[in-house]
Amino acid sequence: MRRILIVHISRIGDTLLVTPALRAIARAHPEAEITVLAHPKRCEILRLPFIGRVGGITKRSAPWRGRFGIAPYDLAFVYGFDAALVRYALRVAGRVVAFRQGISDIDSRLNPAVAPAPFQSEHSIVQLLRLPGALGIAPAGLRVAYEMTGGEARAARTRLATSGLAGFSPLIGLQVASFPTKAYRDWPVEQFAQLCARISERWSEARYLIFGGSGERRRTEWLAGRLGRRALHLAGRLSLRETAALMSLTDLYVGVDTGPTHLMSAFDIPLVGLYHGHSRSALIAPLEHPCLYAVDHPLAGPACPIEAPMADISVDAVFAQVERALAEHPPRRRH
Repeated sequence: MRRILIVHISRIGDTLLVTPALRAIARAHPEAEITVLAHPKRCEILRLPFIGRVGGITKRSAPWRGRFGIAPYDLAFVYGFDAALVRYALRVAGRVVAFRQGISDIDSRLNPAVAPAPFQSEHSIVQLLRLPGALGIAPAGLRVAYEMTGGEARAARTRLATSGLAGFSPLIGLQVASFPTKAYRDWPVEQFAQLCARISERWSEARYLIFGGSGERRRTEWLAGRLGRRALHLAGRLSLRETAALMSLTDLYVGVDTGPTHLMSAFDIPLVGLYHGHSRSALIAPLEHPCLYAVDHPLAGPACPIEAPMADISVDAVFAQVERALAEHPPRRRH
């Protein structure tokens, strides 16, 4: 097998969740040149040592690509259920593996057309491993993969050194919101403020890095105002890779179920994740993480309605996991 194509267009979290499948494919075909085509805004997080090339593709551009009668790839894996992406792969690869699309002229050309798991029946990473698994490719670990460069690490240390937070401990990363279409996953920012008050009462030198995108700045700015000089407000000011580099300097992370939380899970740092009952931790939380502290909604399970408020996760429940995490993984001393 000389050239392998993998197509996966998704948000930050799902882009990271596919990395165990990418690693498995690379391990099974060490001689192959592997190309991954992803959402143009997500490519940067897929710079991995076992991937030869990363490029961008969109659902709009796919129909216009690969129309010159050349099939440069021996094998392609296509994730998702977008016909344009699968048809593109069928034009450029000798063999295409994808989930069954429910479109007969596509499914008949897939080799094989893989049956997806029933809704909420298995972890997302296990579901994504179904495609390589259909060819007998065994998993090569279930942990998400991410690689930070030395330059990124140095830049993050410099940013922290000039922030006014250097020398304080514990340094805690906060991710207060998911994206708008998944707002039901958001824990109220007022409860984040109460949690931080509890933490600061227990650890007087605690300091906070507030992560997030520009779309949630109203909430993050409010929280930053409550925390004052104890916090560095970073929401909407960093690239994904800059965010990851600063995350790597924290002693603890507390966040809702969203892309940056999956990014944080690449580091061996205590992670307190808050999970809605409709997307409980058993289905989406980091796998093989050495210090994960998952907090599920009280109604977690298949019957939990999307309308169940995240406010039902108490500050006490989250603080208990923070205490446990910092007791089991004491913060580093900073000078």
